[in-house]
Amino acid sequence: MAIKKGDIIDEFKRYPDSCGLVVKVMGGGEGFEQILCCDHALTEEDLVPQVGSPRRRKKGELPLGVVLDEKKLYPDSCGLRVMIMDGGAGFREIICCGHSLTLDTMRDFRFGQMRGTPSGASGLEGTA
Repeated sequence: MAIKKGDIIDEFKRYPDSCGLVVKVMGGGEGFEQILCCDHALTEEDLVPQVGSPRRRKKGELPLGVVLDEKKLYPDSCGLRVMIMDGGAGFREIICCGHSLTLDTMRDFRFGQMRGTPSGASGLEGTA
């Protein structure tokens, strides 16, 4: 199942009693298989033309606006990049190209760390 840049997957489309995870595809997606959230498998069947109402959506550990990028951990992948738009309390994983992107994966991206900054450096070196 291939998805493409700009596609929006909304858990509410088929599962109105879920946490209402919404993800937007930012790139890649040729190897997309599914997103597991609230014990539901979200696939191409859950594509919507636009984000629906934010009512009843339950946020989880995934920060809104965070981008999960498959290419950062799996250089040989299709490079799926998704942005978390809303919901996500029941998020478990995204499966693409046989790879699993989870909350632990997000931590592996060193979320919040500036690019090019070594893990021990603060980026505040020099004289004032």
